[in-house]
Amino acid sequence: MGNTLGLAPMGTFPRRSPRREEPLPNPGSFDELHRLCKDVFPAQMEGVKLVVNKVLSSHFQVAHTVHMSALGLPGYHLHAAYAGDWQLSPTEVFPTVVGDMDSSGSLNAQVLLLLAERLRAKAVFQTQQAKFLTWQFDGEYRGDDYTATLTLGNPDLIGESVIMVAHFLQSLTHRLVLGGELVYHRRPGEEGAILTLAGKYSAVHWVATLNVGSGGAHASYYHRANEQVQVGVEFEANTRLQDTTFSFGYHLTLPQANMVFRGLVDSNWCVGAVLEKKMPPLPVTLALGAFLNHWRNRFHCGFSITVG
Repeated sequence: MGNTLGLAPMGTFPRRSPRREEPLPNPGSFDELHRLCKDVFPAQMEGVKLVVNKVLSSHFQVAHTVHMSALGLPGYHLHAAYAGDWQLSPTEVFPTVVGDMDSSGSLNAQVLLLLAERLRAKAVFQTQQAKFLTWQFDGEYRGDDYTATLTLGNPDLIGESVIMVAHFLQSLTHRLVLGGELVYHRRPGEEGAILTLAGKYSAVHWVATLNVGSGGAHASYYHRANEQVQVGVEFEANTRLQDTTFSFGYHLTLPQANMVFRGLVDSNWCVGAVLEKKMPPLPVTLALGAFLNHWRNRFHCGFSITVG
């Protein structure tokens, strides 16, 4: 009898190609570890603010801001931004030059450059009228699955003072990122360093982040319940100030009403909320905010109009 089953000879079966593992993603910048949680909380508002944005071209735009408050003198800010042609992502364009000047002549400016495909540089300057307050230089290298950053703050060769910050983040898996921060400062008669370890775990609907070091701890938890509801929990402990703060924030989006509502409650007996309302087809956004500190018996509210 022949081979009635039609079996193929040994070794002639097709072999499965080995499964290709997806490369690990870049972990991003160290400063953005807690960004998702912080974006849930409302920004402080006080007084009345008018913001007028004007796009002059595809590369250049300006903004005029007038702020009136009972806590201080009225102020005016001129904001200008230039964006180049090299766009790496929807939020990253190089080169970028941003400047903000108030009515007293104080200036905040920063320049972002892409020196190579993976190497970025940033310079930050801050003045108070004619006096320099801060000058800072950053260099960041982004590998396939890691990010390394070095920052020099207020370097003074004559006065022998400098602040140096080094960051490193490494993606161990598609969800787990570990890294650290080293802060070194030196000035005449004083020298020291602070080491902080960091970890971030990202799931489908939530992100947990933790920073622990000799200076304290910072933990945050972000959860996206659905397309409309987001919540965040933040814990901060400072060993030098002997202070601990716990905060809970929520973010509610109502797309049919063109409204966004943010609120917070913290352990300092502070309650606050901000309501934003867009007015289509007009390019106008209205915002109303109120914050109450029960412990200090302080209340302040704010209202803003943004055009453009």
